[in-house]
Amino acid sequence: MVGHAENIGNLEIQGIGKTFENHEGEKIEAIKALDLSIRSREFVSLLGPSGCGKSTLLHIIAGLDIPTAGTLTLDGEPISKPGFERGLVFQDPNLFPWLSVRKNIEVGLLARKVLKEKRHEVADYIRLVGLQGFEKSFPHKLSGGMAQRVAIARALINHPKVLLMDEPLGALDAFTRMMLQDELLNIWAERQITAVLVTHDIDEAIYMSDRIVIMTPRPGKVQEVIRVNFSRPRRRNDPELFALKSRILDILHFTRAETPLGYYL
Repeated sequence: MVGHAENIGNLEIQGIGKTFENHEGEKIEAIKALDLSIRSREFVSLLGPSGCGKSTLLHIIAGLDIPTAGTLTLDGEPISKPGFERGLVFQDPNLFPWLSVRKNIEVGLLARKVLKEKRHEVADYIRLVGLQGFEKSFPHKLSGGMAQRVAIARALINHPKVLLMDEPLGALDAFTRMMLQDELLNIWAERQITAVLVTHDIDEAIYMSDRIVIMTPRPGKVQEVIRVNFSRPRRRNDPELFALKSRILDILHFTRAETPLGYYL
C-alpha cells in the first residue's frame, strides 16, 4: 500500500497575477487577481480557452514560475520555488531515453538524494501504474500511454501532497486516453492526494473532477467554478454528464467573443 490518509494538500491562491514582457517590450497580463481554494484530496480541473493562463497558473503552483502579484500557500506554507511535495506531469513524458523504466522512475528518488533508502519502493510504483514486466524496457520501446505511466510514477514516488498535470493525456489516441483517465482516477483514489489538471477537454474535466474551474480569456481569472456532484465511478454515457457539458459549452460561448471557436472543440 503506497497511499496515505493525512489531511494534507490544501492549496490557497490569493490575488495571483502574472505579467510577461514580449520581445518588443510590451507587457502582457496573463493572469489577473485570481483567487482559488483547492481542498485536500480534491480533484480540480482548470478549463478555458488557449492563452487564458491555465498552464501558467499550474507552473506558478509548481514553483516553476513566479507571480507578479498575490500569494500561494500549500498547507499554510508559502510556495516560492519547486518542491518535492508537488509532483508535476507534462503532456510530454520527458523520459531519459538512455534509462530503463525502472531507472527513469528512480530519478525522482535520486534528485531527492534518498535512492538508497527508498529504492525498494520503485517496484510498488511500477505495479501502481501497471508496468510490471517492463522494468528493463527503454523509452523507445514504449507506447505513448506507457511512457506517460512512467512519468506519472516518477512524479508520485516522492509522495507529493499535490499532483499537478498539464494536459498529460493530450497527445494520446482516444481509447488510450480514456483508459489512462481511469488509471489516473484509481491512482488518485489510492494515493488520496490533491490533483490539479489542466485540460482543454470538457468531457475529461467532467468525467474526472470534483470541481471544474472555468477561466476567462486573457487576462485569466476565475469566471465560474462548477461542482461535479456525480457519484464515482462515473458512466461516460450518463445523460447528466451530457447536460453538464451543455451548460459548460454555454458558459464558454459567452467568453468566445475574443477567442476563435476552435479552442473549445
